[in-house]
Amino acid sequence: MLYLSTRGHPDRKHFCEILLEGLAPDGGLYLPESYPQADLTRLRQVWQQHGYAALAFEILSLYIDDIPAADLKALCAKTYTAAVYGTEAIVPLKPLQAQGDAAPELYLEALSNGPTLAFKDMAMQLLGNLFEYELGRRGAELNILGATSGDTGSAAEYAMRGKKGVRVFMTSPHGRMSPFQQAQMFSLLDENIHNIAIEGVFDDCQDIVKAVSNDLEFKKKYKIGTVNSINWARLLAQVVYYFAGYFQATTANSQQVSFTVPSGNFGNVCAGHVARMMGLPVAQLVVATNENDVLDEFFRTGIYRVRGTADTHETSSPSMDISKASNFERFVFDLLGRDAAQTQALFGDALNRQGRFDLSADPRFADAAKRYGFVSGKSTHANRLDTIRQVFDRYSVMIDTHTADGVKVAREHLQAGVPMLVLETALPIKFAGTIVEALGREPERPAKFEGIEALPKRVKVMPADVAQVKAYIAAHCD
Repeated sequence: MLYLSTRGHPDRKHFCEILLEGLAPDGGLYLPESYPQADLTRLRQVWQQHGYAALAFEILSLYIDDIPAADLKALCAKTYTAAVYGTEAIVPLKPLQAQGDAAPELYLEALSNGPTLAFKDMAMQLLGNLFEYELGRRGAELNILGATSGDTGSAAEYAMRGKKGVRVFMTSPHGRMSPFQQAQMFSLLDENIHNIAIEGVFDDCQDIVKAVSNDLEFKKKYKIGTVNSINWARLLAQVVYYFAGYFQATTANSQQVSFTVPSGNFGNVCAGHVARMMGLPVAQLVVATNENDVLDEFFRTGIYRVRGTADTHETSSPSMDISKASNFERFVFDLLGRDAAQTQALFGDALNRQGRFDLSADPRFADAAKRYGFVSGKSTHANRLDTIRQVFDRYSVMIDTHTADGVKVAREHLQAGVPMLVLETALPIKFAGTIVEALGREPERPAKFEGIEALPKRVKVMPADVAQVKAYIAAHCD
């Protein structure tokens, strides 16, 4: 299995090369040369008989041929345990069903049982183990540079803390995460963890990561890698839970399901696209946005228009306060028939010059819905409050703000006879202020996080300046 760049770089690379690299040399994102087709009958049996870790091994094996099978199986078994995720199912389905209801149409797929209470743990825990394994094989070190709007940062830091040969430099938008999210990250005092709060929005952080990654000399000298979903390994790990959700919601491989995914950076739902391309019977991939609706605008109109800092709304679902969706390039590359030159023209040229591109007149735009199953919708703060109340009152289930965006939009796209699985993205405690506003009560807090906001914190605040971030990395690596 070889990987190519969405922007046409001639190199073809193996998995472990791109695991440590992040962006391709031309600024593109890596994708496999083709999507392997899944044997659903076999995978369903693996899931039923051996569980999530075995399913992960089977799916990852289709994409990874440069790690011995026994080692990859051991990495999956080490990662996906009931001890870490609190349940043998790892990602159990929860039907939203009240007493007296007919068969449920709507399910939550619980992805937030990991160490940081967010879906990012599902991939990040594996990524940490993969990094440590590959760096150990090479006798090498890696300096991870990341950007977070809330959950990626803590998931990456918890996964990488204490790992041999790894340092983490995590940028985040200063003052724009919830107090709980900030405390999760900034209270980690491990020597290999560095938090950098950028005076700006998430997109400024993401732009810094890309700028550093595109400085090939600096990247090579300081061994820079990424954990954002621009890293293919992380997105690949997320593909697994689409299969796990499907097998729990169906009894036969002839059945279809749909997924609704709260979306900011397009990584989570892009994993669903990959699963669908592998043959998973997915009727719809529903993209749910908040007030930062750049993705909803595209799927409705064909116009992809990024927003500047001043036009990026600060919302009560802050992990989706993103107006430049990095992973979107992977889907557009497929939508355009894998035309790397046109992908470069859109993402490398048009976005840089004009901040937008328009595919509304391209006949292939209709394929986004017709061929690839994508539809979308938008949720506001008022919608979030209403949805949190409705789900709690009717089903006695408390959901976080991002999952509420998903439930609200999912209801608009229900199809008779097709189960709709909403990907739960975080536990409510991470956004307690909005939960109190909606329900008048505090969400449950796991015992290990009691008093986390009062812990000592270590964070460096700096302007949105690439040179200053580079200097900080250099100072802590030399």
